[in-house]
Amino acid sequence: MKYKVKALTSRFSQMLASWDCVECVSLNEAALPATFDPYFALIIDVFCDGAIPDVFTREERYGNDVSAFESSGNKDRFLIGDIPVRLEFKFTKNIDDVVSIAVEDNERLWMIKDLGTYGFYRLCNGDILFSRSGWIDKIRKCLSALNDNFWTVMRNANQSKMEHFLSDLGAALIQGDEFFYLMSESGFIKTACLTLFCVNRRFEPSHRAYYRQVMELPVKNDTFCAQFETFLRNEDDITMDRRYALAQLIARGIITL
Repeated sequence: MKYKVKALTSRFSQMLASWDCVECVSLNEAALPATFDPYFALIIDVFCDGAIPDVFTREERYGNDVSAFESSGNKDRFLIGDIPVRLEFKFTKNIDDVVSIAVEDNERLWMIKDLGTYGFYRLCNGDILFSRSGWIDKIRKCLSALNDNFWTVMRNANQSKMEHFLSDLGAALIQGDEFFYLMSESGFIKTACLTLFCVNRRFEPSHRAYYRQVMELPVKNDTFCAQFETFLRNEDDITMDRRYALAQLIARGIITL
């Protein structure tokens, strides 16, 4: 991490730690690439156990060098120089409730299956800049020990969506509907990846990390990587018919795992 980014990270973590409502401050992995990387952003998750300052107070506290400030609910976005900064405020009680359902409340898993597991990924993989009481360590311990039922429910939900998108892909092919085909293709490949993450008991990463992480999963069909790469190729010889046939093979391989 470059000096300027390190300085900003330290500046914001110290400022946020001084707020009584803040329990934990975590740096998102989007801050790891070089600043010239198009994926770079200084994203900070701020976990709070009380009311946060209003938006005007927050903007004032961020400093005089902030520009292009905008806020949507509990997310503040702005620039400091040419560095994009995003602060996302999250409440520990809400997280405690969701994690409790995931860990021990099998009867209410339906309430979170459509949320996905990206939120859990961020909880477990952020670089902890400040922790007031060790709450984040307890959350991570809980999430590292999710039972078989959790992963089965999440897998079934994503696999069902994958099969639905595959059916839509076939229908779009028959109708010659290129737009619906493209939409179905996108939904299919995302849910196929999500199903594989569940098979491997891995939380869903950010979209920018999908390709690398799914290719590195230890449990997958032997032919998956080759099929996946071919499916993603945007070349004339990969016709709609051939891409649909590949999708069928990918889905069949995942279902058998």
